[in-house]
Amino acid sequence: MGDKGASVTTTVLVVDDEPHIVRALRINLSARGYHVVSAHDGASALRAAAETKPDVVVLDLGLPDIDGSEVIAGLRGWSSIPIIVLSARGDSADKVVALDAGADDYVTKPFGMDELLARLRAAVRRSATVSSTPADPVITTDAFSIDLAAKKVQRDGVEVHLTKTEWAMLEVLVRNQGRLVAQKQLLHDVWGPAYDGEYHYLRVYMAQLRRKLECEPSRPVHFITEPGMGYRFEV
Repeated sequence: MGDKGASVTTTVLVVDDEPHIVRALRINLSARGYHVVSAHDGASALRAAAETKPDVVVLDLGLPDIDGSEVIAGLRGWSSIPIIVLSARGDSADKVVALDAGADDYVTKPFGMDELLARLRAAVRRSATVSSTPADPVITTDAFSIDLAAKKVQRDGVEVHLTKTEWAMLEVLVRNQGRLVAQKQLLHDVWGPAYDGEYHYLRVYMAQLRRKLECEPSRPVHFITEPGMGYRFEV
């Protein structure tokens, strides 16, 4: 019998390294008309999300390779897909970290299947009201391409090495493609609230990004400065 709100086109990515949890979710979700894709660690979860473009992700935090909060951050680099954390970590600090990273909801193990299904339906409904078009993790310009899921940049077919800070700055700008990102917001998102007044950081790292990625760094067409306000990324 079908679950109200589910359809054969609704894909759920289940990320958990406990086989019995994955099996239980697959059985219950499939019985209610959902298409289930599974991943057992963070790396395979990011790959599966990029390849299958699921409608919602059910994610465990305690993964064997990287922490679930890093998976959330990786997904949020290119997608607004609903993420429901399903974790044995019941401490409020863990919940805050996951929600701040971009999770939409948090369910603590052991969990009731009816409650999880209700939260999943709600997440899918909310997402459907925002956008019906899945995001693409690969952004291509005339000079370079950015794979937000794999966290890689290529120019003329050759991978470009970016430092952790350069990547963080690039990711914020690309995530807000076409929109002005205020100086204070960029500093806060990349370096943290303690650096809100360090505007010279932005000039230094913007120059580095342009030098590595723009065809003519002195005449940028992708990384635009709005004097006195902030920066904007254009394809």
